[in-house]
Order: sequence, then structure tokens, then C-alpha cells
Amino acid sequence: MAESESGQDKTEDPTDKRKRDAREKGEIARSKELNTVVVMIVGAAGLLAFGGSMAEMMMQLMRDNFTITREAILDERSMAIMLMASGKAALLSVQPILLALTVAAFVGPISLGGWLFAAGSLAPKFSRMNPAAGIKRMFSPKALIELLKSFAKFLIVLAVALVVLMKDQADLVAISKEPLEMAVVHSLQLVGWSTLWMAMGLLIIAAIDVPVQLWESHKKLLMTKQEVRDEHKDSEGRPEVKQRIRQLQRDMSQRRMMAAIPEADVIITNPTHYAVALKYDAERGGAPILLAKGSDFMALKIREIAAQHEILLLQSPALARSIYYSTELDQEIPAGLYLAVAQVLAYVYQIRQYQAGRGKRPDPLRDNLPIPPDLRRDS
Repeated sequence: MAESESGQDKTEDPTDKRKRDAREKGEIARSKELNTVVVMIVGAAGLLAFGGSMAEMMMQLMRDNFTITREAILDERSMAIMLMASGKAALLSVQPILLALTVAAFVGPISLGGWLFAAGSLAPKFSRMNPAAGIKRMFSPKALIELLKSFAKFLIVLAVALVVLMKDQADLVAISKEPLEMAVVHSLQLVGWSTLWMAMGLLIIAAIDVPVQLWESHKKLLMTKQEVRDEHKDSEGRPEVKQRIRQLQRDMSQRRMMAAIPEADVIITNPTHYAVALKYDAERGGAPILLAKGSDFMALKIREIAAQHEILLLQSPALARSIYYSTELDQEIPAGLYLAVAQVLAYVYQIRQYQAGRGKRPDPLRDNLPIPPDLRRDS
């Protein structure tokens, strides 16, 4: 029980990522028995379908090559042409079966597991060259299963062959009494049917082997609970890594925010707990933009930078809190605060005019600025 709770038992179904990784490595279910059966059935069907025409073409080829004139034999050029023509005729005679077998050789493997080309599986594995590992594989349970399958195939093929021979005994005797052309066609038909029946017998092995291969492939991909948790962390991001990334992002954002404070027109404070920096660009138009905001220690840093660059600080606790909670960095203030901020900016403009000697000192800004109830924050 403790072992199971610790996640050491492979009891969890493989995740999609585990399946993808295994497929990229070429680790998918394959059945050699299924491939053999498909090739044998297609080959037998090809013999039954094209055996007659193939026999006629081959016999005609033999007639042509056994009836060469003496002049052609002594003519090197003529013999070369005859050789090329014979090769072409032989290739054409077996072409249908060759094409069918080629298709079967591709269809058999992809019928279980689908099409896959994994370059990694072509790389040499020096671990397989270890004699000790090779001996261990020879006496492994898997090797024993393969031996039993081979023995079962031998018995099935032997049994089917004996049944076919007994059934076709009369035809085999009749072949010896038939003309050559008929005997060749008849022989190909017998070979085709015999191969087909033996392939049908091997279907029993394939029907057992396919589920076994699927089960072994699935069992190999099973995961422990810890592996599932680790993979989830890797895919979603480990908490400590994500926390570190968020911290770095906050640090970068704060550095950019602090660098933008000298461009502010005014700093509105709480006066100690909150501070927000606003800028209004008359040429660009639109509403004032929040360049920086902070609370407690960050508010203190904003006030210090503002003092260094002689930026006006105004105390308006209600407005400072409203802007802090309602506006994100580099965004315009909400429409509900336009009037209140407009009064602040007008006051800033009057202070600048006074400092430049072009006006009288304005009266202190009142703290009862118009702030809508939905944007007001009391704390």
C-alpha cells in the first residue's frame, strides 16, 4: 500500500505526451505475424488471379529461348538483344504479383499502429551489441513467447499442409498425366490455394498476437503517479519556475514604471500609503495616462523619484485610491474620473504659471473632488 501511495507502481494510463514521445521514438505496436499473413494472403491471391497468364508468358519465353537459330547464337549483338527482351518479358510476367506483394509489404505494417517513420530508430544502439544483454534477451520471457509462437506456427502450417496434401492428392497425381502447359497452370493453382489455406491457418496466430502486442505496447507506456505529476508540472510549468518568471516580470515592469516617473505631470498621494503618477499629452489628446502606481514602500519610492525630478506632489487620498484600483499601467483613467483629474491638472498648470512668474499663486486644491461612488475606495 505504501509503495502504491508513493507512486512507484505503473498504474496510470499514458498521457498524450507520453504517447507522442513514444511514437516519435518508433515505439508502437507492431505484429510480425500480421505482416506475414497479409503478405501470404496477397501472394496467394496473386497466384490465383495471375498465375495462368504468368505461366503462359513464362512458357512462351522458354519456347523463344529454346528455339534460337544457329545464326542468332553466333551473333553477339543478336544474343544481347535476345537477353534484354527475355529479361523484359520475365519482368512483365511477374510484375502483377510483385506489385501486389509490394503493396502488401506496406499495408501489413501500417495496418497496426499506422504509418510511422522515426529516424531515431535507425540510429545504432550499442547496448544491443553487449553479449551479456544478448544472452539475457535470449532467455527472457519475451523470447520464450516468441519460441512458443514459432512452434505454434510450425504446427499450424504442418497441420494445414497435411490436410491440403490429403485433399489435393488426386490433383497432384493428375498433374503428372497432363500436358506440360496444363500441368504448369494447374500446379500454380494448387500452390496458390495451398498458400492461401496456410495463410488462413496463420490468421489464428495473428488474431492472438495483435491483442498481445497492443497490450504489451500499452503496458510499456504505463506511468507511475509521480511520472504523471512530473509531466504535468513540465507541461504546465513548475510552480517555482512560474513564480520566478512572474517575479522577473514584476521586476521588469517596476523598472519600466520607475523610469517613466520623470515624465509625469503630477503625483497624487494618499499621502503615505498610495501614490499614482499621471501624464497628460495635449498634442496626442485623449485622457491622462497612468505612468506609475504603488502602495506603501513602492509609493515611497515614487515620491522620492518625483522629489528628485521636482514633480509636483498633491495629496488627495480619495482620488489616489480610486486611480490606484481602477486603472492599469499605461492605460487612460476611467471616464468617471475625468472631472476630478481635470481639476488636478488645472491646478498643476496654475502652479507652473505661478512658478514661471506669469500669475498669482492659486488657492490650495480642495480634497472633495468629484469621484463617482462606483470608483470610490475608502481604504
